[in-house]
Amino acid sequence: MPEPDFDRMLERHRRELQVHCYRMLGSFTDAEDLVQETFLRAWRARDRHEPGSNLRAWLYRIATNACTDVIRSRRRQVPAGGGTGGGGTGGGGPAEVSWLQPYPDTLLNQIPDPEAGPESATVARETIELAFITAIQALPPRQRAALVLCAGLGWTAAEAAATLETSTAAVNSALQRARAVLRDRLPRDRAEWTAGPLTAAEQDVLRQFIEVHERGDAAAAVAMMRADIVATMPPQPVVYRGLASMGPLLKLAFAAPEAGGMGEWRALPTAANRHPAAACYLRRPGDTVFRAHKLDVLRVEDGQVAETTTFDAALFPAFGLPGVLPEVPPAS
Repeated sequence: MPEPDFDRMLERHRRELQVHCYRMLGSFTDAEDLVQETFLRAWRARDRHEPGSNLRAWLYRIATNACTDVIRSRRRQVPAGGGTGGGGTGGGGPAEVSWLQPYPDTLLNQIPDPEAGPESATVARETIELAFITAIQALPPRQRAALVLCAGLGWTAAEAAATLETSTAAVNSALQRARAVLRDRLPRDRAEWTAGPLTAAEQDVLRQFIEVHERGDAAAAVAMMRADIVATMPPQPVVYRGLASMGPLLKLAFAAPEAGGMGEWRALPTAANRHPAAACYLRRPGDTVFRAHKLDVLRVEDGQVAETTTFDAALFPAFGLPGVLPEVPPAS
């Protein structure tokens, strides 16, 4: 096969492979690197790929093996206990997964190339919520791969077995063990983990969240939250639970500079992992611009904020977000 044609065939699968690697690793940055590694391995082995055979399945095998190599080499493990973060009954919350990063919905919403095959459209419906991504980081590589292939892509155990080069019985066993772990780590009241575009209610909560933050209204921000609110800030191990812990935190964030506050806030609406998110910009005292500072990802239940996961601004470019907002006169 001519090299340009092979390159084009690989590129058609880039986005869905990136999502696959992200779900395996929980890191957007690592997922980008692993897609490149997958393409490099595929390029080196292109002479062994038979024309007419299933290129997509072959690429998933390469990507899965590459992710498994990374997991084993880094020996990333989620502690057995600790804060739930995602609302689960056991450990494995965002505070325990220091490498966790968000995934931009703008990339999830990109329509796959029709020539890549209709099955690639399943990427837009994959299990991508932060609680799920966090929970599966506790699984050993083979169990994680089996779950991602079967639960995420909808493959049969036999198809997953072919990719993992094992038996169907071994895949079924891995799935059984993986689901037993997830029962202890995911909220019991969530039967389905396939998220879609933001609902009108989520968009309304996000709008309110941005408004109260921009006017620095700590009391109004607390009023938007459930009594059992959970807030985490990966990679920091700290977990804030309940309104009693959130009140002082917000008062400090929204305090006037002369009272020790950080400065003024502005925010832009966005979405990550099928959750509403606020891209927050901070103008520190004496500065003339609002600079990218953090990304607050919200989980909304019954019109209230049930959980916040706060990330730094490192991935703002991946979300298509600016690094600074327009200049304004400095505060007097």
